[in-house]
Amino acid sequence: MKTILITGCSSGYGLETARHFLGQGWHVVATMRRPRADLLPPAENLRLLPLDVTDEASIAAAVKAAGPIDVLVNNAGIGVVGAFEATPMAHIRKIFETNTFGVMALTQAVIPQMRERRAGTIVNVTSSVTLAPMPLAAAYTASKQAIEGFTGSLAHELGHFNIRVRLVEPGYAPTTRFAANTEVRIEDLVPETYAGFAAPIFQAFARPALTTRESDVAEAVWAAVDDGTARLRFPAGADAVALAGTA
Repeated sequence: MKTILITGCSSGYGLETARHFLGQGWHVVATMRRPRADLLPPAENLRLLPLDVTDEASIAAAVKAAGPIDVLVNNAGIGVVGAFEATPMAHIRKIFETNTFGVMALTQAVIPQMRERRAGTIVNVTSSVTLAPMPLAAAYTASKQAIEGFTGSLAHELGHFNIRVRLVEPGYAPTTRFAANTEVRIEDLVPETYAGFAAPIFQAFARPALTTRESDVAEAVWAAVDDGTARLRFPAGADAVALAGTA
């Protein structure tokens, strides 16, 4: 039974991906900062572990407890929507600590065991903003663009050891609560001088033409893991697929 470790399983894409792989008979290590046993049904092939990707000690403990990892899914992410001018640098750094440096740190911790076995897959979940940058999300977009470049380079570097590195690029999901861990309110990040510009954008967010379901992302992660080619990018959701076709 293969083992997959997924970050950010307390909600959204991570939780749905854990459910998907459990259904496929995989041994799933579902991680989150504060594990909740009520989120997933008890199963012999499920293990819940605490993991804060911004804490090196937490990363080391989780990787050790998980045992041999066949697939790593770097899904945990946070972000804010608002004018860059009004976004405190402390919040920008917090976004990068999770979305960028957290991904790099956990990946670095897992590579040695995959390299020794000369097998493994690393899936980094980014966003469709890397395909078409959107306004009022400059810091979030930058943090995800960094992972796009990181993943592309790492795919070449680790391919030498038969380790596959993939990108899953979800589109816009209205149910995503990626700002929940930033402790900042949207209204604080949209000054009056930006109100006229921001209003139609927020209206478009409320009535998107195309959206991404959590199941779309879980299926894209599955496709990325199952794919035996050198394919790097896997857009997830109708809107991301459309953007990928024109990017």
